[in-house]
Amino acid sequence: MLGDISKAEHIYIACGYTDMRTSIDGLAAIVQQNFKLDPFSNSLFLFCGRSSTKMKVLYWEGDGFVLLYKRLENGKFVWPRNKDEVMKITDQQFRWLLEGLKIEQPRTIKKSDKRCAI
Repeated sequence: MLGDISKAEHIYIACGYTDMRTSIDGLAAIVQQNFKLDPFSNSLFLFCGRSSTKMKVLYWEGDGFVLLYKRLENGKFVWPRNKDEVMKITDQQFRWLLEGLKIEQPRTIKKSDKRCAI
C-alpha cells in the first residue's frame, strides 16, 4: 500500500536543519553519505526545515521511495537542533513529535530490560 509507514522497523530523525527543497534523491544521499545508513532499509528517515513547520519523511517501499510531507498550520515541531547527525527514535517518540512534544519527555516511565522475576 502506498505510504504504509507502519511497517517500518526503525525511525531515524535528522537533527539540525534540512533544506526542504531537497528531493527524494537528495534526502537518500544525505542518509547514505552523511549518516552512513542504508536508505533502502525498512526505516523511516525524518527531516525538518529551519522554520520547524514542515517535515519530510523518506521511506523505501521495496519498489520505490515514498516521500511524505507535512506542513503545520498552527504550531511548530519540537525538533532536536543540538547536533548535525542522525538519532534513532522509538514509535512513541515519533508520536510525541507529531503531537508537538519533545522526543525526550522527563516524566515517562522507562521500560525495563530486566527479565527476571523474584
